[in-house]
Amino acid sequence: MSLTGSSNEEKIWNFLKSKINNNYGVAGLMGNLYAESGLNPQNLQNSYETKLGYTDATYTAAVDNGTYTNFVKDSAGYGLAQWTYYSRKQNLLDYIQGQNLSIGDLEGQLNFLYKELSSSYSSVLTTLKSATTVLAASNAVLTGYEKPADQSTSVQTKRASYGQTYYDKYATTTTSSNTGGTTMGYSRSVIVAQAQAWLGYNESDGTHKQIIDVYNAHTPLARSYKVQYTDAWCATFVSAVSIKCGYTAIIPTECSCSQMITLFKNLGEWKEDDSYTPSAGDIIFYDWQDSGSGDNTGTPDHVGIVEKVSGSTITVIEGNYSDSVKRRTIAVNGQYIRGYGLPAYTTAGTTTSSSSSSTTTTTSSTSGSSSTTLNKTEQWKGVVTASTLNVRTWAGTSNSTVSFSPLKKDAVVSVCDTVKASDGSSWYYIKYNSKYGFASASYISKQSTTTTTSSASSSSTSSTATSTKTATEKASSYDKSLAGTYKTTAKLNVRNGAGTGKSILVTIPEGTSVTNYGYYTTVSGIKWMYVQFTYNKVQYTGFCSKTYLTK
Repeated sequence: MSLTGSSNEEKIWNFLKSKINNNYGVAGLMGNLYAESGLNPQNLQNSYETKLGYTDATYTAAVDNGTYTNFVKDSAGYGLAQWTYYSRKQNLLDYIQGQNLSIGDLEGQLNFLYKELSSSYSSVLTTLKSATTVLAASNAVLTGYEKPADQSTSVQTKRASYGQTYYDKYATTTTSSNTGGTTMGYSRSVIVAQAQAWLGYNESDGTHKQIIDVYNAHTPLARSYKVQYTDAWCATFVSAVSIKCGYTAIIPTECSCSQMITLFKNLGEWKEDDSYTPSAGDIIFYDWQDSGSGDNTGTPDHVGIVEKVSGSTITVIEGNYSDSVKRRTIAVNGQYIRGYGLPAYTTAGTTTSSSSSSTTTTTSSTSGSSSTTLNKTEQWKGVVTASTLNVRTWAGTSNSTVSFSPLKKDAVVSVCDTVKASDGSSWYYIKYNSKYGFASASYISKQSTTTTTSSASSSSTSSTATSTKTATEKASSYDKSLAGTYKTTAKLNVRNGAGTGKSILVTIPEGTSVTNYGYYTTVSGIKWMYVQFTYNKVQYTGFCSKTYLTK
């Protein structure tokens, strides 16, 4: 058969779907192939490139033209499945040469892979055809076909997550009559419509449980946590909308607002600018401790889905808003806005919004295959952490450097936007001395805004924080009735976790006001409240004993 699709990814999905006819099985297999080779049929195991003196392309050419004759026994992984063992590489070589194809031919390798599954790994193929979850299919390939040395739970979870991405992207696609392949669009209006469909669902009649059930049925569960019906469920609502629409590739699933922001950042979809004018389908985060002064960088408390923007008014649909799915209106750049997740939609849908006033530019990668509208206004100040840092014409190390590259350690730059390179790594679009370029996000950190307080104010609390310090441990329980503002009844240690054995973040004086949102952890029968407060112009989030708190 002739492969159909506009990319290797799509061609592989279409081929495997025609053979396996089970979306879970196809996704589970593709997730493993991605982990092995990045879906590159010419991929030579990275550790052997230096050892053998070849790149992917030159190794492939040398095998094809016969100048390299040790393909079978060199122990180097090669191709989609990283075939390594000599007998399997011999079978691959014999099959490909018998078809008069290049050893790196995608269709030839796919046909061989399916032949191998059918004849030598039939039990794995049976599982792929009958699997009811991506995880089950992925684990069958991992342990029964690929068989890497590391088959730990963390590896299983990671490979299944790769597969889930393909499932979410292609399992709900439609067939194109023009190409015979699949087309996938991510529409803002689809997300908004699903959020609207759940308006009115609430805790009092139990209809909110349907939303939580959608979230809990999705695999893998974020951090393996099953949301309880009594938990706060605003982030769960956003995630459930994403799951219901099959959009988890662009709207990550989480039950925690903070963790969801981290996932948006990892996708290069985070907007660290509460003055931004959003569009329908954008994800808006709130921080109820926002003073209203400057850019809000506090800990997020709530999240919702933008339904529409009219002039300077944003209408948002939110779960767990007064225990229901309800609408909220808030002004553009209004108090309490923490920032935005900006999913990578491909179509706008029908809901209109006003345009952002930010200056943007349209630029394309060196391959010319795609274009991206980039923001050119500063979002935040960054500091170079590497000894020297190359700045390039586009995201990715394969692109050429710009005229002001490299930058030295501690150079201060304006970070304007974030994009993904072809390998999935995050890159910042930066401005330096009025010139623009792309630099790896791994080597730029946010410039600290901490200021030195005077001795007169160093012992007092303040409503305006200039830095944050947050416990690394999280609360394990939730009770809505505990939420509220408390005052300390004694000088009190606030800790990195629940219990007197945990390290101290700060010691606060008697009478300090702290806020709890219902989260706590019980240790030896004592509730340790997960609280937030500002002290000495630092916003702290940590644990303290309820014994020394009063409402």
